[in-house]
Amino acid sequence: MSATRSPKVSERVAPKAADPQPSKKKHDDDDGPDFATLFRAWVESHRASLVDSLRRLGKQPIGSFFTCMVMAVALSLPMGLSLLLSNVERLGGSWQRAAQISLYLQLEASPKEGEALREQIKGMPGVADAEYVSRDQALEEFQQQSGLGEALKELPENPLPGVVLVTPNEVDKATLEALRQKLSELPKVQQAQLDLVWVERLAAILKLGDRFVFGLTVLLVSALLLVIGNTIRLHIENRRTEIEVIKLVGGTDSYVRRPFLYMGALYGFGAGILSWGVLAFGLNWLNESVVQLAGLYGSNFALAGVPVADGLSLLLGAVLLGYIGAWIAVARHLRELAPK
Repeated sequence: MSATRSPKVSERVAPKAADPQPSKKKHDDDDGPDFATLFRAWVESHRASLVDSLRRLGKQPIGSFFTCMVMAVALSLPMGLSLLLSNVERLGGSWQRAAQISLYLQLEASPKEGEALREQIKGMPGVADAEYVSRDQALEEFQQQSGLGEALKELPENPLPGVVLVTPNEVDKATLEALRQKLSELPKVQQAQLDLVWVERLAAILKLGDRFVFGLTVLLVSALLLVIGNTIRLHIENRRTEIEVIKLVGGTDSYVRRPFLYMGALYGFGAGILSWGVLAFGLNWLNESVVQLAGLYGSNFALAGVPVADGLSLLLGAVLLGYIGAWIAVARHLRELAPK
């Protein structure tokens, strides 16, 4: 009886042991989807989040515009002041002339020796330009500026020496002092004079401007992050029930966070575009008065517009600030969005 049962048992077990296909299929199922499928799903998820953020912003065009405009104003102020300082730095030639080193030559130095000394100084490192003023030219200028022309004509000889006016490459106290010391050791030079007090005042003004712009930038960037954070918080509150349902069915924090990050980046992008436009219009509007004022001083100075590199940096910075502000807001409120 047992002999008759064993073949039936072997017949039931043998086919399963001999067939390798079921185990291979089970092994394939354990591997899950391949990388290409996961990448397409990831791209589709981001695309859906971006489209959803654009759609939600489009439903509130006025509110979205004013939010971007507030951010644009916060970005325009420090950027505008920085551009103004950059334009003022283009007047470096005038600042360098204010920091000129005056080399008073010995009275016996001839005009030929003065010209030779000027050529020698002009080729030295750290020197932007050098100009020679002969004794006769110095006397003529002094007569015109002092109003003592008739009295000076009574002098037996010209008491003024020849002068070489040296314009430095950069306005820096230590560099200028070293250059002055070097020039004072040249032959035929009796005295090298530099108005270091003016240089110190100029450096202090520039340093004050840089610090003011930096402090204003920090303050307004903080305000911008608060604006973004508050705006994203309102969006989170409006979608609280939806988010709780998503988390209830297994939605991850990154899935919940993604649309708000795109929304913050879109706010930043819009603010960057508006800020770029405001700066370009503002500089162009201000340039008319600057050109008129410069013309009164015999200068052709004009404000430059917003450089493309600075505009792109402003746009990228605005997007990053919007992204960071949204991340901070979502991270703060995400733990409160657990399903109840």
